[in-house]
Amino acid sequence: QVQLVESGGGLVQPGGSLKLSCAASGFTYSNYGMSWYRQAPGKERELVAGISRAGGSTNYADSVKGRFTISKDNAKNTVYLQMNSLKLEDTAVYFCKAYVGGKQYWGKGTLVTVSS
Repeated sequence: QVQLVESGGGLVQPGGSLKLSCAASGFTYSNYGMSWYRQAPGKERELVAGISRAGGSTNYADSVKGRFTISKDNAKNTVYLQMNSLKLEDTAVYFCKAYVGGKQYWGKGTLVTVSS
């Protein structure tokens, strides 16, 4: 069965960096693109970044362009989100998502708190 496990969240000061990881299992990872979403308190879940199955194509929300980088290691079945120049408004639970066999699969999320 498809499983996604995020890690790497934590508390960071404004301007700091964090790298999130999402380990995937239960499907042929290299055949699928992956996405990162986030959900801030009281807000809807929003797309942060997406990457194609081979990693050659990426897309980002305007709010994170130039600060966040998504990458994919097909040998490790892992997708990453490097977050730099973090802002208070980046505080959220971050989720990775896979779309496999016509279904969406989500991890349980990892909390990122940006605070001074």
